[in-house]
Amino acid sequence: MSKRVLIIDDEEHIRRMMRLTLEAAGYEVGEARDGADGVRLFGDGSEWSVIVLDQRMAGMDGLETLRQLKNKNPGARLVMATAYASIELAVDAMKLGATDFVRKPMTPEVLRNSIAAALSKSPVETTGTLSAPAVPPLIQTITMNGFTILDDTPAFEEHQRRFVVISPDGQKHEVVVEIQNEPIEYVRRITGRYLAADSSFWTAQARRLLSDFVWDEGRVPPMHRLVMQSLDSDRVLVAARWKA
Repeated sequence: MSKRVLIIDDEEHIRRMMRLTLEAAGYEVGEARDGADGVRLFGDGSEWSVIVLDQRMAGMDGLETLRQLKNKNPGARLVMATAYASIELAVDAMKLGATDFVRKPMTPEVLRNSIAAALSKSPVETTGTLSAPAVPPLIQTITMNGFTILDDTPAFEEHQRRFVVISPDGQKHEVVVEIQNEPIEYVRRITGRYLAADSSFWTAQARRLLSDFVWDEGRVPPMHRLVMQSLDSDRVLVAARWKA
């Protein structure tokens, strides 16, 4: 029996592109125009192999839709897709039980690969809350120019984060991001909070710095190393409410 994919997205042309891509790869495809329609079509989830879910939709957004789908079937495989990607959204989606997280617009290859990857994984169950899991989920970032970034812990030391970057040709590269004291002290001065170098906040910022580099430059960093010397002001607002 062929695998069935449900696409939940409020943009008709995006749904059409995804449907044509997946049908060409041999999948049966259903479409829902918004979150509420998606929850209705999902039913108990038994008829669907994978759900592709947009985040920003009118009415019920993607995270709330994700929560309701996982409440109906904790083993559902869901790929969150959004043009408004952020580390915080990715973490929230993974904590709620998303199987993968990809950025829009995506190439047909990225879409097919994300579906294949979701099918290869064991169903992810969740309680439907945003409380931190006992074991942090593996965060996978896929850039639109074909790079994949995977967390690779433990880091060498508390001021470093180590990642595996898979280039479009399939080569794997180990990259180290070094977190200097300046951004840590900047957060302390502005927010009054001290987020130590081993905080998950800095892991998220290191991942973001690396993702931005490979997206902007289209290559792995020189010497496989990046240094975080500063922090964007919008990240300070995130730091102020970060759960250490």
